[in-house]
Amino acid sequence: MSNRILIADDHALFRMGIRYALTAKGFDVVAEANNGNEAINLALLEQPDLAILDIKMPELDGIAACSEILKYSPNTLIIMLTTFEEPAILLAAKNAGAKAYLSKETEIAELVNKLEDILKFPDYPWFPSLEVPELTKREAQVLRLLVDGLSNKEIAKNLSISPETVKDYLQNIYHKLEVNDRLAAAKKSRELGLLMFA
Repeated sequence: MSNRILIADDHALFRMGIRYALTAKGFDVVAEANNGNEAINLALLEQPDLAILDIKMPELDGIAACSEILKYSPNTLIIMLTTFEEPAILLAAKNAGAKAYLSKETEIAELVNKLEDILKFPDYPWFPSLEVPELTKREAQVLRLLVDGLSNKEIAKNLSISPETVKDYLQNIYHKLEVNDRLAAAKKSRELGLLMFA
């Protein structure tokens, strides 16, 4: 029995290439979507064995779509296909229920082989070990404004808190990111992908 597959990516040529490679290997590509909302609707309709989702898509990103798909199609294995390698983004995908992620830089033949392996061994821990500091919602807001270049006074005004409270949040952020200043915090947050979808 062939595995039924849904492909969601906003680049039609990319979808076409994957579909061609999978079909040649005997997979049954039952649906294609170009955004997260469409992927959810098609997953509900088709109940695919495997869904391949791009992380960054219009209307709804692949991580949000992943968790929604699993509500309606809990037996679907979800693979993230992405250009992102930042630990926080990969951890968000894992926490949303994705089984694995594959880089878009992967050769098509190798990509198909990896999909076959994931289908054979779905319980294998395909994600690498990911250690990402957890920020509170307010800390993430402060960090976002810091990365945007706002001063402590500007952050305080923006969030309707005192500059002293901003300093306290920044100290917590520095401690969690293991850095000592604003520039290092901004650089580390980009490397980790902490604010990509915040």
